Amino acid sequence: MKGNAHKMKKRSIVAVVLAASAAVSLGLTGCSSSSPSGSSSPAAAVPTVKLMVGGIDKQIYLPYQLAQSLGFYKKYGVNVELSTEQNGGVGAEDAVVSGQVDLAGAWYIHTIDFQVKGKKVINLIQLSGAPGERIMCNPAAHVNSPSDIKGKTMGVTDLGSGTDELTQFIASKAGVTHSDYKTLAVGAGATAIAAIKGGNADCVMTTQPTVGALEKQKLATSAVDLASTAGAKAALGGAWPAAGLLAQASWVSSHKDAAQKVVTALTATMHWIHTHTAQQIADKLPQSFVQNSTISKADYVAGLKQDLGQFLPDGLMPAGGPKTIFEMQNAIGVDTTGISYTDTFTNSYVNVALKQLGITPTTKPAGGAG
Repeated sequence: MKGNAHKMKKRSIVAVVLAASAAVSLGLTGCSSSSPSGSSSPAAAVPTVKLMVGGIDKQIYLPYQLAQSLGFYKKYGVNVELSTEQNGGVGAEDAVVSGQVDLAGAWYIHTIDFQVKGKKVINLIQLSGAPGERIMCNPAAHVNSPSDIKGKTMGVTDLGSGTDELTQFIASKAGVTHSDYKTLAVGAGATAIAAIKGGNADCVMTTQPTVGALEKQKLATSAVDLASTAGAKAALGGAWPAAGLLAQASWVSSHKDAAQKVVTALTATMHWIHTHTAQQIADKLPQSFVQNSTISKADYVAGLKQDLGQFLPDGLMPAGGPKTIFEMQNAIGVDTTGISYTDTFTNSYVNVALKQLGITPTTKPAGGAG
């Protein structure tokens, strides 16, 4: 009996040691990188995703950085590594297709561009219902309406970019074909300003804070205003969903948990934007975004206040928005036959986020994939 008791005691000690080792092992697992699926099992680490933005310091794309500054990515359980595309470099939307990054902060229209080419890219949350752009023109060019574009040199961020396609669409609605004017890639910010100042471009399609800098330096005035949802409806015939969160459908399918957490963080950010002033928003952004060699913080805040209407309050794809984009693509010669707009976006992740956050949506949503 004494021998048996000794053996039982020995087994108990071994069991305790094994249990402790298992606990340590689990603890270490919790500190490792996320699983391939991006989901958070009880022992998994906070998932990490790479998100490239198509110009992170542009006002039209401020929600991605604002979510980081507010600590919302961390709050809702995901580590987001933000980066920005560079002039002349790989575009954010191309980076997501090549697998260089997991997510892209880019225009919804690129989902159609890629699906036409057989690449299944979808939009997970819609941040804006308007391009947030203006066609800014040198007064000497005498461009006061889209019909005046004929014979001019039009600056866009890059050839084939969303601003290029949007310029084509606006021109076509005025009876001006793509061959009736010259297109020049001018980037954004200082390079766009230099294109106007040096006389290389008559006009540039650009956003805040570049718009404010051009106006302040008296280099250009606004010929076409697409900076608000109302402006987009007037010029383009309907809401024009621009900035969104793009990903390959295959990545989303295998990283549903991580995708949901990013969408929840951005949904919370859109609600925050609509419950705070332009000044409060600017105060949360990096200093280099709101004040630099071309613009003061006061100018930045004034521009943001003016264009705040582009941002949607709840992240839902607005009703009629995809239809407007498809009509534009067809008008500029993109064959969308065989592609359904309901397959290019989903509201499902936003709906989950709104319920989780207790936010009552105000945007009338478009019907999309579940």
